[in-house]
Amino acid sequence: MTAFAPETRSEKTISGALTLVMHLLFFTLLVFGVAWQKHEPAAMVAELWSSLPAPPPPEAEPVPPTPQPKVEPKIEPKPVPKVEPKPVPKPDIALREKKEKALKAAKERELAEKKKREEQAQLAALKKQQAKEAEEMRLAREQDEALRKLAQSQAAAQAKLVDEYKHLIREKIKRFVIEPPNLPKTAQVEFDVVLLPGGEVLSVKLRKSSALALYDSAVERAILKAQPLPLPPDPAMFKHFRELNLIFRPEQ
Repeated sequence: MTAFAPETRSEKTISGALTLVMHLLFFTLLVFGVAWQKHEPAAMVAELWSSLPAPPPPEAEPVPPTPQPKVEPKIEPKPVPKVEPKPVPKPDIALREKKEKALKAAKERELAEKKKREEQAQLAALKKQQAKEAEEMRLAREQDEALRKLAQSQAAAQAKLVDEYKHLIREKIKRFVIEPPNLPKTAQVEFDVVLLPGGEVLSVKLRKSSALALYDSAVERAILKAQPLPLPPDPAMFKHFRELNLIFRPEQ
């Protein structure tokens, strides 16, 4: 005895679907078969005429269109730009603008005047400085000139004083010179004498002989006997008398 395995759920679903499809096909064939047997042929309709209709009127030939004159395109003039009038400012705005312009102009004038005053002040200061420098230069030149003249005057006075005291020294020495007999008037002897600040003679040196030994010796003895020699009272003048060059002649 053969044992059948129980059907699964999916197999049951497939068999049910096939059964449903077969029933639907059978029903469709049945419906079409009945409808085909009841179809009747369509009735024909005939129209009877008592007389023939009139023939249609002949078609009129088309009239060619009348040529229209060519219209030239009218050139439109360019529109003149319309000048819009400037908006008239309101009285309060105009007044405010007028005040602002007046204030601005006043401020500009004030700045210009201030700048002008500053420039004038700078120019005046520059002129004053130049005048001051010129005056200082003039005073400096005058001072230099005065100092130069003073130096010249002092030098001249000093030279004169030196000459005077050298003359006094020679005169004092000559009072002690005992000239030898038959001394030529052209005889001349020259000595270098070194003095001390008090007028004392430190040394006597024959620089140039007169060619007469007696006259040379007489002058040398007179120099030593005449000391202290006269000197200016100003000690600063001694530098002009420290070393003397003395020349003696019989006619002096």
